[in-house]
Amino acid sequence: MVMLPVEGTELHYERRGAGEPLLLVQGMTGHSLHWGEPFLTALERDFELVLYDHRGVGRSKPYDEPFTIADLAADAAELIEALEIERAHVLGISMGGMIAQELALTAPERVETLTLGCTYCGGEGSRFTDDAIVQDIAQAILSGDAERKIRTGWAYNVSREYAVGEGNLERFTEVAELYPVPLPIVIAQVQAILAHDTSARLAQIVAPTLVVHGTEDQLLPVSNGELVAGLIPDARLELLEGVGHLFFWEQPERAAQLIAEHVAAARA
Repeated sequence: MVMLPVEGTELHYERRGAGEPLLLVQGMTGHSLHWGEPFLTALERDFELVLYDHRGVGRSKPYDEPFTIADLAADAAELIEALEIERAHVLGISMGGMIAQELALTAPERVETLTLGCTYCGGEGSRFTDDAIVQDIAQAILSGDAERKIRTGWAYNVSREYAVGEGNLERFTEVAELYPVPLPIVIAQVQAILAHDTSARLAQIVAPTLVVHGTEDQLLPVSNGELVAGLIPDARLELLEGVGHLFFWEQPERAAQLIAEHVAAARA
């Protein structure tokens, strides 16, 4: 297990594949295995993948202090620098997309291209998760019932059609059971997300940007993707019809293809 010291803690990371570096930034409660093997396998045909776990998550060192999205973006920047990567393509999903926005704004010299998936920028016009969904997920987490927590999260993270597909929940459960996130870290991540607002600064992003969003996203409705793409100069918006929040689980090959095409277009 490879660890990287950052401000006040240590992060687990790994590298796999060959090609130009692609930094993958996970969302709330997600660790590096939550990308799913089909998606990672498809990506590493074109990129060297740099995967890591956020503070207090997955195989990173336990952590019990509050943090902001900006703090998590600083972790990502420090990781890139420590690995002696001059510039990286960056993929951030959900909370990871918020971190990737902040990284592209505060360390633009490190970001070659930017892909933002199923994410949110805060500010006027943004739409957060509906209160009823938040309450349902919170009750499942607080119940202490691990199976209920996974099943509830699954139901809101993917489209209704994919949720009932044969073997889909079972494959997700295998990953979700590995490294449960401590409740204080969940709370800290929620607080960081609620304070996130890059809406007034997104026009400053200079990296070529692709925004991907599923039209059936129940956690961060598709209007957020449309808003983010509209605020970033020359950003391309790709909507995946009938797909939920975890678009890279539902359509791993298509998601990887979109990123490879985005990078190729920027290079050209």
